[in-house]
Amino acid sequence: MRYLSIDYGSKRVGLAICDAEETIVSPLQLLKVDPSRPQWLIEQIGRIVTEHQAEAVVVGLPLNMDDSEGQQAELTRQFVKRLCKTVDKPVHFQDERLSSEAADGMLAESGLSKKKRKEKRDMLAACEILNDFLNRPNV
Repeated sequence: MRYLSIDYGSKRVGLAICDAEETIVSPLQLLKVDPSRPQWLIEQIGRIVTEHQAEAVVVGLPLNMDDSEGQQAELTRQFVKRLCKTVDKPVHFQDERLSSEAADGMLAESGLSKKKRKEKRDMLAACEILNDFLNRPNV
């Protein structure tokens, strides 16, 4: 199954996708969030789901280290509610704790400027989220 992964944030949204065999996860795109146009983000993701023939969506859920949900988790859930009204595909949540830190680790010795690392970080975090989802025992 081909999954689109979303690392949702208040400023940037990182996207990643896997192949139909679920063996290769690749960074796909970075979308900048414009708070004055929330529907634009939803429409862009809907277009990407169609364009890349994604059969389901995986969204990183930012849990606290004690498994509780904070403000960002609530914002993510609200985003997913809006997304589900536009994208008629199954949507799954995946614990995204430490996904950004893992992305930072991958970029640490890349030689990229701080700005370029920041741009790639969210897409790599989306890759990490999707890899974790695909490696769950019940998938």
